[in-house]
Amino acid sequence: MKFNIRNLKYDKSGLIPAIIQDYKTDEVLMLAYMNKESLRRTLKLGKTCFWSRSRQEYWVKGMTSGHFQFVKSVAYDCDLDALLIKVRQAGVACHTGNRTCFYRKIKIK
Repeated sequence: MKFNIRNLKYDKSGLIPAIIQDYKTDEVLMLAYMNKESLRRTLKLGKTCFWSRSRQEYWVKGMTSGHFQFVKSVAYDCDLDALLIKVRQAGVACHTGNRTCFYRKIKIK
């Protein structure tokens, strides 16, 4: 089956979650949301582009911070409702200054 952006399963807001992972270490860096247009922009630019749910606008990761994510690969899951994007991260991924957005842990007994 040939890939087509329209075949992905977007939620009722037209969004699909995108897990961003370091292409060398497999460390999960962040989770963001894309729509068809932001995915098109990502594939064309070679840098991640997301849809901001809070600002209601497109944003290229790193455009203001300089911490760009250079896309190495894009995969979709078996249900066609999530993306896994492997990137070369320049700088940190999290707006807090941490390398990953997943820096806080829940203790398990």
